[in-house]
Amino acid sequence: MFDKSIHSEYLNESITLRIYQPENYSSLYKYHICIMQDGNDYFQLGRAATFIDHLHERGDIENTVLVGIHYKDKYDRHEKYHPDGRKNNDYIKFLRFEVVPVLDDILPGYYLGSARTLIGDSLGGTVSFMTALAYPNTFGNVVMQSPYVDEKVMMTAKASENLSLIKIYHTIGKHETNVQTTKGGIKNFLKPNRQLSQLLQSKTSEYTYNELSGDHTWKAWQKDLPNAFISIFGKA
Repeated sequence: MFDKSIHSEYLNESITLRIYQPENYSSLYKYHICIMQDGNDYFQLGRAATFIDHLHERGDIENTVLVGIHYKDKYDRHEKYHPDGRKNNDYIKFLRFEVVPVLDDILPGYYLGSARTLIGDSLGGTVSFMTALAYPNTFGNVVMQSPYVDEKVMMTAKASENLSLIKIYHTIGKHETNVQTTKGGIKNFLKPNRQLSQLLQSKTSEYTYNELSGDHTWKAWQKDLPNAFISIFGKA
């Protein structure tokens, strides 16, 4: 694992990309690139690197590199990930126009949208989804675990003509009816996720949706992560 720092002109700050090359990594091969919001959480709480190595060893998935992008604190996370966040539009542009060129330069990827995946939990899943809707030719796959879904997300999805270009893995916990939010409120995540699922099923064929037995915690997301990796990176 190594770090690559980017000075973002859009966000006016330096942001670290934490890059994990699997145990069998070789620059002679090409790789799928998986960009994870809440990057440190996916590495530490989600055990993403352990899972990716195990799946590579078993031969279950195509060659994949993990890239984690983390946040300063919960308020910075909200500003960047929330659809109404002050830095949300700039963060989406940062992913497209600053992160992708750097990764294309330092990693042997396929340089195709179908080989780039955005993944995130809660608001991280939301910003991953919204970024792919904005730039489907750049990000062809999305994993969203218990995403925050509001009217803006629903309206953007309804208006999108790009959903057929994106492969989506989407999960929500059956007990996510009273979720504590960053702003201190309580929200029902299950109901709007079910509504989003109905919409996505009608607009794209490359869509996997599962309702898990858990709630809005890393215990549920970690358990589900291997399934997400296999769904997106599994060998045909």
